[in-house]
This record gives sequence, structure tokens and C-alpha cells, in this order.
Amino acid sequence: MRWVLLGVLLGLLLVFPALLALVVATVAALASQPLVVAFALGLAVRPSLARLRGWGR
Repeated sequence: MRWVLLGVLLGLLLVFPALLALVVATVAALASQPLVVAFALGLAVRPSLARLRGWGR
């Protein structure tokens, strides 16, 4: 799903080059907020974390 969304974004950027400025501005606005950055990093790291099976009941 992640690759499909990336492909759609790249396809739109090829069709509408003016969207590049909008995408860059959006990413810069989101990156300036620490809560959004922490949430995104948590989503990126979560699949690689080992699950502790003995702790949860």
C-alpha cells in the first residue's frame, strides 16, 4: 500500500509539476511539528520491534 501511494504521488508530480511546491510545503509544515514527527517515526519503527509475549495477559 505504501508503494502504491508513493507511485500515485510520483505520477501526479509528473503530470502536474506545480504540485511539487505544494508537497514540499506540506512536508515542511508537518516536519516542523515534533508530535507528528514522533508519531511517524513510531509508525516506521513499530513493525521491526520484537513483541514481548510473556508480559501481556
